[in-house]
Amino acid sequence: MQIIWAVSMVVFVLLLVTTPLWTQQDLPLHVSYPFHLHDSSKHPVTHILIYISHSWSILYFLTGLVSTELSISIYSQLTTGLTVLCVELRQLHQICDGDEDLLRWEINRLVKSHQKIISLVDRSNEVFHGPLIMQMIVNFLLVSLSVFEAMMARHDPKVAGQFILLMILALGHLSMWTKFGDMMSQESLEVAEAAYDAYDPSVGSKKIDGNIRLIMLRAQEPLIMRATPFPTFNMINYKAVSLMEEHLNGSTECIFFFFILNQCYGILTLLLNTLD
Repeated sequence: MQIIWAVSMVVFVLLLVTTPLWTQQDLPLHVSYPFHLHDSSKHPVTHILIYISHSWSILYFLTGLVSTELSISIYSQLTTGLTVLCVELRQLHQICDGDEDLLRWEINRLVKSHQKIISLVDRSNEVFHGPLIMQMIVNFLLVSLSVFEAMMARHDPKVAGQFILLMILALGHLSMWTKFGDMMSQESLEVAEAAYDAYDPSVGSKKIDGNIRLIMLRAQEPLIMRATPFPTFNMINYKAVSLMEEHLNGSTECIFFFFILNQCYGILTLLLNTLD
């Protein structure tokens, strides 16, 4: 998914940079400079310089958006940590081979590792609370406004295709976030099954068994990626119909979610009616 997102972003950058070559637009971005400096017929040198600055800005900022998507990388690494934890739990008795001291040391290490992952998930939700909310709102606006721009340029398939690609990118960005959130939640529940597989009543003391039960108890509640007041980032909540059926009753978070989405498309409808 990250590769597809990066490739799509490169295609979108190329479309933006080359827009003046196949449309009547003078520059990649809609701007107007004093003294008509953007006019290629009056100031060809400044027009070229402005064109280069626009192209560099688009390339720099959009590439930065891809390369600094830290939150997604952190949640994917935490999911990988949960996967490794499951493997270690299932291979615990093979590694210890009946050595109770080694088994005690390993299970204590795994308990601390599991607790560390839980703490890091909570801390990540706290640190990226603002960026997650901003990304959600921006993606909602991008979807609605890109559809509006595509409708405005419906008689020019090239321009309309550019904004359709932008809409797909916005939806793809949301899909990537929700997919990683879903993977982390599912993998966190797998820890309980892996801990159950690690339990062997014939080997170990009550303290070792108690630590295994502690891991199972902590893993009963899935780890989630969320930013209040938005609902959890997962594929269920990403699908609006499923979200409404399963969570809307009595949930102020989901009501807020649909309020934003409804307002965005309300703005889109208003703009389309004004355009007509």
